[in-house]
Amino acid sequence: MSQRFAICIAATLILAVSAGILTGYAVGTFRDLPQIEALKSFKPSTVSRVYGAKGTLLAEFYSQKREPVPITVVPTRLKQAIINTEDRNFYNHNGVDLRGIARAIVKDIIARDFVEGASTITQQLAKTLFLTREKSLQRKLREAILAFQLERRYTKDEILELYLNQIYFGSGAYGVESASQIYFGKGVSHLTLAESALLAGLPKSPSRYSPRVSPEKAIRRRNIVLAMLHKNHRITESDYKEALNERLNLTETRGRIYKAPYFIDYLKRELADIVGIERLYQQGLTIYTTLDASVQEQAEASLSRHLDRLKVRMKRNRIKSPSPQAAFVAIDVQNGAILAMAGGKDHKKSPFNRATRAKRQPGSSFKAFVYGLAVERGYAQNRLILDSPVSYSMGKGKKPWQPRNFSKGYSGEITLRKALALSKNTPAVRLTDTLGVANVAAFAKRMGIASPLANNLSLALGTSETTLLEMTSAYSVFPNQGIFSSPTCISRIENREGRVIWEGHASQRVALSRKNAAIITDMLSAVVKEGTGKKAYNPKRPMAGKTGTTDSYRDALFIGFSPYVAAGVWVGNDDYTPLGHLETGARAALPIWIDLMNATWKNRAPAQFDTPDGTQKQSMDPVTGKSPSPKKQATIALFKTP
Repeated sequence: MSQRFAICIAATLILAVSAGILTGYAVGTFRDLPQIEALKSFKPSTVSRVYGAKGTLLAEFYSQKREPVPITVVPTRLKQAIINTEDRNFYNHNGVDLRGIARAIVKDIIARDFVEGASTITQQLAKTLFLTREKSLQRKLREAILAFQLERRYTKDEILELYLNQIYFGSGAYGVESASQIYFGKGVSHLTLAESALLAGLPKSPSRYSPRVSPEKAIRRRNIVLAMLHKNHRITESDYKEALNERLNLTETRGRIYKAPYFIDYLKRELADIVGIERLYQQGLTIYTTLDASVQEQAEASLSRHLDRLKVRMKRNRIKSPSPQAAFVAIDVQNGAILAMAGGKDHKKSPFNRATRAKRQPGSSFKAFVYGLAVERGYAQNRLILDSPVSYSMGKGKKPWQPRNFSKGYSGEITLRKALALSKNTPAVRLTDTLGVANVAAFAKRMGIASPLANNLSLALGTSETTLLEMTSAYSVFPNQGIFSSPTCISRIENREGRVIWEGHASQRVALSRKNAAIITDMLSAVVKEGTGKKAYNPKRPMAGKTGTTDSYRDALFIGFSPYVAAGVWVGNDDYTPLGHLETGARAALPIWIDLMNATWKNRAPAQFDTPDGTQKQSMDPVTGKSPSPKKQATIALFKTP
């Protein structure tokens, strides 16, 4: 074999191998390129918004803060600023700026690194939509190919619109509308020239030039953009100078949750089951809730105010470093809609929701179920029961249980109405013993108590732990003619096109007869008219309810209702330590409850509690329960007709 022939064979092999390598590289580069046609059905991740019952924005959920807008909404100066900063030849190239690439290659070779890019707006869009941020020659080639395809299928304005709605501006903002809202608190169409220039300078390095991270760098970058616009005759001299002198007017930092954070946490768990977390954060849903923002705001203010007053009293009682907490919940009695909710004083410091998750003893507020069962068994309000010391055997070798009244005093024979109104302990225990502990527990569960209940006589005094939401829901049965409505927080959910995809409704069932519900409601109204809840009495606004105070003043509660709304308030320490001497439900919880309930009466017509057929109001002696004598003050109470 001649030397010349051997050289030819070698050269042929080298060319074949080289061609194979190039072919393989090309196949690797072009293989699995995304289909540009997918853009026709492309829907970017958008913000899901939560609204209160009266249209108040409560919260936003998003993985990327994105609010797409048509290009016609974007100010001309912002579009000019973006183009001048990112791609001056945008309207003159076919997706790739060859001169820009040549210039960047020279600089990269000199620096021996990727120090300057030459990506056009179209290439940046292709990378954002379809590719990774990897710095490699193969990725740049794929980017260029995709850019050519985009230019073939879409107009320049369509590409620019996609870009303006996709590009990242820092602080979680994707797209010009979100950036405008996050930084300046207004829509993109209302941006000034200076604000437009600032946004146009961010895509190059959103974290470095963010006005929230470094205002000085943001302003310097803004001024560079303004200078480019002036140099290219896009703005006048006067506009340029005026924009240079404009102060940086950033809006206050907006968190994802604006109002009722404990309610939003509760809502989020509900939404996770209904639509799923991924859909909630990406698909731009609109969630309409049951929360009344006005009631919520007034109740939160009252909670904070009265907790501050409680702290002062605790310091007077020599309690070191007092840090009491409180919770409230308000429910529409007819449909179970949650109107207001707070699980603590400060969600940022303590996000634990004490209204829905904390299990605490309800104290004497549980007595409503004892007396409710008695009414169901045919006991009338004027029936007498003994209020005196009582003792129960606890078994061999154990001390007997001797429940005592809070007042330490006893009244002898007393009506059921008076015993409940004054929150007497021994009559409630005696009644539970007569009715049966298991029967009282079953009645409470029928009313809506889901927590386990102990099978002992102390149940009458509220020693079994429940949640505030359970207690409040159970109390709502009484003013709602005996019907239990499960708590709900969502009215409806719409997708991004505005189509309703889910509607909320309460699960309802009959828990108590209408007559019996009306009578126990009347008995609980005596608590407000003549008992431990007298601070809440208002002749123009009928209220009913029950105080609750646990041993050593560890928990203070008031659970009650109007004809429209049931509400519960709890006050206590997270570590179960006492609140202080005489910090009862009437003193620590009732003032918050009064403010909360007064807020719910706004814009509601006057109403009275239900008096159904088969019942009638009669006068009775408040002490003996008999017909009153002319010289004694009578009590008006509701009785079943014979």
